[in-house]
Amino acid sequence: MSALTVIGFDADDTLWHNERVFRLIEDRFAALLGEHAPAEDISRRLLAAERRNLELYGYGIKGFTLSMIETALEVTEDRASAAAIREILDAGRDMMRHPVEIFPGVRETLEALRDAYRLVVITKGDLFDQERKLAASGLGELFDAVEIVSDKNAATYRRLFSRHGAGAESAMMIGNSVKSDILPAIEAGSWGVHVPYHITWALEHAEAPVDHPRFKRVTHLREIATLLAEIAAR
Repeated sequence: MSALTVIGFDADDTLWHNERVFRLIEDRFAALLGEHAPAEDISRRLLAAERRNLELYGYGIKGFTLSMIETALEVTEDRASAAAIREILDAGRDMMRHPVEIFPGVRETLEALRDAYRLVVITKGDLFDQERKLAASGLGELFDAVEIVSDKNAATYRRLFSRHGAGAESAMMIGNSVKSDILPAIEAGSWGVHVPYHITWALEHAEAPVDHPRFKRVTHLREIATLLAEIAAR
């Protein structure tokens, strides 16, 4: 078994809060259209629009905002007012300006690992927004590299872990999404460590590979150092 040399970290909901901002804006959006349909129906239609639009707009706030506009037109049968569209655009801008709140213990964990491993942010989403959040977090200096990708699959991890180390077998990916951070990383040959977040976007749901020898789950990033020591001891 290859010794671990590279650790990849997801960003949103692994290093800092993110999904809860989307949920707050979704609630605001449902209230805006409340006279046209129940909140549950609006959320269902919005999710369907997001699913349809992923290949066109990708992940992130801009795609979410466009999907809200599309949903507003659908729910109102193209009668959404200019004021409503303006409010949706303002909500998207508010999201882009939202403060970044990193999780407790993240900085200390990264500082403890940085001398022993090559640390890489591997995140998907809008380039400008992800760069903004990383800069605002103050964590950028602790990483050896930052990779902002359009999607995460096994080929992505093979390519990035070969670029920043000796390949996927000597790498570990840490994140909150089983679908994006864990399953494709393990498929590529690396370790996958799940750090659950209390909110998961519906399009990121997947079953964890609990019986796979390279799958681990921790409740907090503070546990990573202990986990790495256990793996090394084997």
